[in-house]
Amino acid sequence: MPTPGNPTGKSDLPGVDIFVSTADPEKEPPLVTANTILSILAADYPVEKLACYVSDDGGALLTFEAMAEAASFANLWVPFCRKHGIEPRNPDSYFSLKKDPYKNKVLSDFVKDRRRVKREYDEFKVRINGLPDSIRRRSDAYHAREELKAMKEQRQKRDDEPLEIIKIKKATWMADGTHWPGTWLTTDSEHSKGDHAGIIQVMLKPPSDEPLNGTSEDSRVDLNDVDIRLPMLVYVSREKRPGYDHNKKAGAMNALVRASAIMSNGAFILNLDCDHYIYNSQAMREGMCFMMDRGGDRLCYVQFPQRFEGIDPSDRYANRNTVFFDGNMRALDGLQGPVYVGTGCLFRRVALYGFDPPRSKERSSGFCCFGRKRKNHSAIASAEENRALRMGDSDDEEMNLSLAPKMFGNSNQLIDSIPVAEFQGRPLADHPSVKNGRPPGALTIPRDLLDASTVAEAISVISCWYEDKTEWGQRVGWIYGSVTEDVVTGYRMHNRGWKSVYCVTKRDAFRGTAPINLTDRLHQVLRWATGSVEIFFSRNNAILASSRMKILQRIAYLNVGIYPFTSIFLIVYCFLPALSLFSGQFIVQTLDVTFLVYLLLITITLCGLAVLEVKWSGIELEEWWRNEQFWLIGGTSAHLAAVFQGLLKVVAGVEISFTLTSKSGGDDDEDEFADLYIVKWTSLMIPPIVIMMVNLIAIAVGLSRTIYSVIPQWSRLLGGVFFSFWVLVHLYPFAKGLMGRRGRTPTIVFVWSGLIAIIISLLWVAINPPQGSNQIGGSFQFP
Repeated sequence: MPTPGNPTGKSDLPGVDIFVSTADPEKEPPLVTANTILSILAADYPVEKLACYVSDDGGALLTFEAMAEAASFANLWVPFCRKHGIEPRNPDSYFSLKKDPYKNKVLSDFVKDRRRVKREYDEFKVRINGLPDSIRRRSDAYHAREELKAMKEQRQKRDDEPLEIIKIKKATWMADGTHWPGTWLTTDSEHSKGDHAGIIQVMLKPPSDEPLNGTSEDSRVDLNDVDIRLPMLVYVSREKRPGYDHNKKAGAMNALVRASAIMSNGAFILNLDCDHYIYNSQAMREGMCFMMDRGGDRLCYVQFPQRFEGIDPSDRYANRNTVFFDGNMRALDGLQGPVYVGTGCLFRRVALYGFDPPRSKERSSGFCCFGRKRKNHSAIASAEENRALRMGDSDDEEMNLSLAPKMFGNSNQLIDSIPVAEFQGRPLADHPSVKNGRPPGALTIPRDLLDASTVAEAISVISCWYEDKTEWGQRVGWIYGSVTEDVVTGYRMHNRGWKSVYCVTKRDAFRGTAPINLTDRLHQVLRWATGSVEIFFSRNNAILASSRMKILQRIAYLNVGIYPFTSIFLIVYCFLPALSLFSGQFIVQTLDVTFLVYLLLITITLCGLAVLEVKWSGIELEEWWRNEQFWLIGGTSAHLAAVFQGLLKVVAGVEISFTLTSKSGGDDDEDEFADLYIVKWTSLMIPPIVIMMVNLIAIAVGLSRTIYSVIPQWSRLLGGVFFSFWVLVHLYPFAKGLMGRRGRTPTIVFVWSGLIAIIISLLWVAINPPQGSNQIGGSFQFP
């Protein structure tokens, strides 16, 4: 609405660039990505201030054409959402709602519009799911045509000579009859996942600055008085060539940062995984409230909690992570801010560029720009961290960009966009107490048009050589060198003095999917834990943090790097009860009053802390217990493997590689939780199986010894059995996962279980053989 400070009535909100990352259409179905894109395009944010960038790191034509289909369907879906206030704005989730869709809908034509849009969406799904076959048939047809054409040309050149067999590369063809510049179905040089050209395609052009209302001429939905403009949508696949380290997801995100700076230059960046969609259409507005508030210019990012769909009702493997997202992250919000967890995060662009927060001289005795040492600097702060650019210590001081080409590369357009993004990201100076603000109405002017030269410049900055001899991945953008680049990137920002905020909205901001399969879940935890071990042995260890990081925040980051090492002690604790039963000796020699009082106090204290955490964070007891169970499952399997992998990388230089977690469903289409019952063998299962078998055999051995002994000592037996039983109770979800469903348990599970049971039994007989024939087992002796 027009105001004295803003007579045009246009939005004064800063621009937001939304990044969606995907890499493999086989493991990340294009329909899932397309639904995420549609939820972004329909978000409740000024259309002209919004831009969506899809990073396809696999360079697949399937993803490209799925995005084109999504852009076409958005012309109907987005105005429909605006007209009727649809929530959520992911069509697949909306049409799958079990509640009454007609509740609180006041427009008389809602029923008619919904039916038509539902029919169009069903056809849209058919087209998306049919794309693989369509692309394959098209490519085969064009390939056959090329072969016939080549044979015809050969026949014309050689009239009577015998024809030679002509081999033509089997290319992947686009709908316009040209070769796809990305990855081909039949991989070839310069057309494989690690070797293809850079691609930028503007699927939806930047919208006009003025609202554009629809008409009733469209027979599908009446769009009178409905703004039909759509945000800009851009498909990006960075260039990849052999011999270059492309740095996985972090490299793809940095390519998006550079391309978006040239094409739209939103002052803020929202990072989403392809399976995390916008559940609350006003989520960006809620996050922007923190950024635009007083002191908001010192916030590097706003992290939203991750919420998941498709989780089994019992949450067998603690996929919801409620203890972490509702407990740990809220607690960190009271310090310097929550850690960055990879998705659902609203960044300040200049914070990603490696700048210090404003007014840092007032708050810290750290370093000045580009390595000028100050007197009270901590001796352990690394020189790397203290070369950070400074945004300025006062409102009048300009940014120091003298070394910009060395930091950001040789793109002048990219460098010129930096101060623009910094200015547009400032809070609104509508109060005298607001420091480093911008005047009202400064962002109401239309942005520059997108021309061919701008797109060409964007393509140049996503080339594989652009980052050579720059600070990208070292100090600028997402940080390289770890499989958990998200945690490291957030740590670097906090280490420069930035703060972050945890934004828990009444209606979930974003929702996504999580692996409910045991093997996939263990591999996911393995990747996280391995990244933590890498952090511990790197310069990103919180022990080496600068003086700008608060002490409690430093301890929190230190815990991130240390927690996998607790698996070593956890393994010992899991075997101690069994050893007690095998040896016939209790964990302590005598159960005196002092020990019992000490044990009681420790138990009451731990239980009291757990109750306080649950009460404060609002976590249900069942969720807390599931977290405790999977903490032991993950600690004895994935965390232990991560420690060994991390040590191998540090000592022997063995690189660690991970595959994407599949986001597709199971084989049973009628069961929503079919993946839960699929058992896929992995070596990570061996340690928990060994722990279960050892404790079960120990209980049997202890019970047998007590029953057949002359003077049964039931107190020792009960003590040992209780602790072994406590270990087995924690491993119950793991054991249940191994059983599968309807006899689908892999044979290798039974083979390993039998071998472990036999080996443990023989070892016990060898260590403590029976004496005399009156004992159990007769006079058997181990050979």
